[in-house]
Amino acid sequence: MLTSGLLRPVDDAHAIDEAALLRYAAEHVAGFPSPARGLALTQFGHGQSNPTYCIEASAPGGVTARYVLRKKPPGAILQSAHAVEREFQVLKALGTYTDVPVPKVFCLCTDASVIGTPFYIMEHLEGLIYPDNKLTGVTPTKRKTIYLAAAETLAAIHKVDVTAIGLQKYGRRDNYCKRQVERWGRQYLSSTGEGKPARYQKMLDLAHWLKEHIPKEDSSAGFGTGLVHGDYRVDNLVFHPTEDRVIGVLDWELSTLGNQMCDVAYSSLPYIIDATTSTGYSYGGFEYTGIPDGIPPLEEYLAAYCSISARPWPAASWKFYVAFSLFRGASIYAGVYHRWTMGNASGGERARFSGKIANAMVDRAWGIINRENVLREQPARGMHVSNGPSQEFQRKHEGSISTKDQGKFVPSEKVMQLRNKLMKFMEDYIYPMESEFYKRAHSTSRWTIHPEEEKLKALAKREGLWNLFIPLDSAARARELLFEDMSHGSPGSSEELLLGAGLTNLEYGYLCEIMGRSIWAPQIFNCGPPDTGNMEVLLRYGTKEQQKQWLVPLLEGKIRSGFAMTEPQVASSDATNIECSISRQGDFYVINGTKWWTSGAMDPRCQILVLMGKTDFSAPKHKQQSMILVDVKTPGVQIRRPLLVFGFDDAPHGHAEITFENVRVPATNILLGEGRGFEIAQGRLGPGRLHHCMRLIGAAERGMNLMVERALSRTTFGKKIAQHGSFLADLAKCRVELEQARLLVLEAADQLDRHGNKKARGILAMAKVAAPNMALKVLDMAMQVHGGAGLSSDTVLSHLWATARTLRIADGPDEVHLGTIAKLELQRARM
Repeated sequence: MLTSGLLRPVDDAHAIDEAALLRYAAEHVAGFPSPARGLALTQFGHGQSNPTYCIEASAPGGVTARYVLRKKPPGAILQSAHAVEREFQVLKALGTYTDVPVPKVFCLCTDASVIGTPFYIMEHLEGLIYPDNKLTGVTPTKRKTIYLAAAETLAAIHKVDVTAIGLQKYGRRDNYCKRQVERWGRQYLSSTGEGKPARYQKMLDLAHWLKEHIPKEDSSAGFGTGLVHGDYRVDNLVFHPTEDRVIGVLDWELSTLGNQMCDVAYSSLPYIIDATTSTGYSYGGFEYTGIPDGIPPLEEYLAAYCSISARPWPAASWKFYVAFSLFRGASIYAGVYHRWTMGNASGGERARFSGKIANAMVDRAWGIINRENVLREQPARGMHVSNGPSQEFQRKHEGSISTKDQGKFVPSEKVMQLRNKLMKFMEDYIYPMESEFYKRAHSTSRWTIHPEEEKLKALAKREGLWNLFIPLDSAARARELLFEDMSHGSPGSSEELLLGAGLTNLEYGYLCEIMGRSIWAPQIFNCGPPDTGNMEVLLRYGTKEQQKQWLVPLLEGKIRSGFAMTEPQVASSDATNIECSISRQGDFYVINGTKWWTSGAMDPRCQILVLMGKTDFSAPKHKQQSMILVDVKTPGVQIRRPLLVFGFDDAPHGHAEITFENVRVPATNILLGEGRGFEIAQGRLGPGRLHHCMRLIGAAERGMNLMVERALSRTTFGKKIAQHGSFLADLAKCRVELEQARLLVLEAADQLDRHGNKKARGILAMAKVAAPNMALKVLDMAMQVHGGAGLSSDTVLSHLWATARTLRIADGPDEVHLGTIAKLELQRARM
């Protein structure tokens, strides 16, 4: 459910002084609405530990900002428990220095006189939380994605270099399990001092067994030790509302340094016991009730973690780690029950069943101990895991690169096969047809489609070279949303082929570069802009109805699309300047404004525009904009003229100036919701910008090839151009710059895959600056070597150059990207 769905009125026992909180927040939280018109406080019902609240502060104009407050519970609490100060410390370090997804923290207040106990304030993440480990109501495909995303995120936490982020003194790494058994044993005794529960003696015996079976690796501070979350569970993760990825890891109260396999075992407890139940009767985990369809078996979950984190298979000590996790869980739930009896538990009515859950955990721990085998010696065939620490760890860079990243810029066999097929297709079909395409583009039939284009598209589809741009995660989402009917999506079916080859952005980079060698190639493979970006928008943010109406025909290549953002009257490089209005009127939105450089709109197959405009001119600067789908045939949509790029009109694709006069579109055409335009734009522009860079590498490579051919065949002043020293030096410099840009683009693609748009924005900006400037230099040199021919339409060079020059402006001018790079550099220097 959405995080907002977990809210309830504040318990009387957890009421706080709202006026004092408002004063404190206004003074200490950057950007807090001031003066605030009011403060609404609700409490999160999920969780059994530190009381957590949602703060809604209203500013003049009706704009509401949301924050989350987390505090120690009131009354007497166990020593060393509920350390919100440590939570703040670890969240601050992770959010500042790493890619681990955590909410941004704003301030820590240790003055208990403000609202009664210490607290901190952090950002509110509007996403999905799954309180039910069985993921009831979630599709099987999504269930698997959720669990594997949890394993991936846990591996990311465990790869953090704590020294590099200032947490080297956050705890002792060695003898973690030994100290934890002693700590939780004391906590249990403190929680049950006035009344011995039924499993009291069994719990003491369990502590004794654990002390006698602590793994040898626990005594060292070496490989396998580092940052430990302490309470890592699927229901402590916030997932993106539309994308299957973790955007926030919550509840760091128990975090420290130590043996990280304890985290892994604790996160695996749903397979052993169901601690989410509130019935008080059945606590069977997946092993006992059956694994819900789609959730990966325990072995697959562990194999995913071990592969990503480069950790060995834990069979030898797994029994201990599971028993320890159950022991610790029993102590935690006993403490929750103890607080419930005292009236200060934060979990509401669910807390009264926690004592029975604690007893069930003790019983289950002894059941695990008495088993002969709890995990097979090796994972099943096909499940790859590491054999031990990576070389990077041995060099004391445990948080940077795992062994699976070694040689990451060497294409896989799958990519090489596609690359070879693509190059052959280019040689056999694209290059020979270029002159024919240009002839039609310069004729009176320029705004019609060459009949050979559709034939080549059908051939590319049959060859498996179709929609290669679709990322692996988007393909999985589309398969689930679009082809869930059993008659669709079977292996090798035409529907399945619409979803590309399941490539990462890095893998696609090797192929997109090849397409960039010809102006005409991308559209033949259905990989041309702006269709690729628009399809990604629909894949990630569109409703099922929007996807069926527009995405499917785009995937099939039956229609094309345009992206309407830039406006002639304002500097659109700053998207907050946009003036086009999108006004809600009943069940419709009415659009008024002028757009230009709407690429693709002149194409006779263009049927849909993705338009960015403002739905609320009074909202905060980056919440005014929305994106909406506009059928080009809607009354009021007027395509005024094609725009020329250095004399090229890029027919039949084109770049249009369009006016929208009282254009009424259904309210259901809005994408993601009002005020979400910037969010969508960032999701769209990251991959889109990178695709431009990839194609520019290919354009420059073709320029190099043509330059060399010309230099080897033409004679000036008694010798070949290739024999002139000045040419040789310039040629070498071009190759150096091309290879530098290629590696930068590939690195950007890799970071986009691993970290997402936001974390990769710096290197994406670098690539967006470097690639066009490099391509311009190489193509200019190639044109110079060709002399007059290089400036004519007899070669592709002038058209490639014109395209490269536009990309110093399109999708953000150089100056904007340089500003991003510089700001990030200054932030890094201040850390």
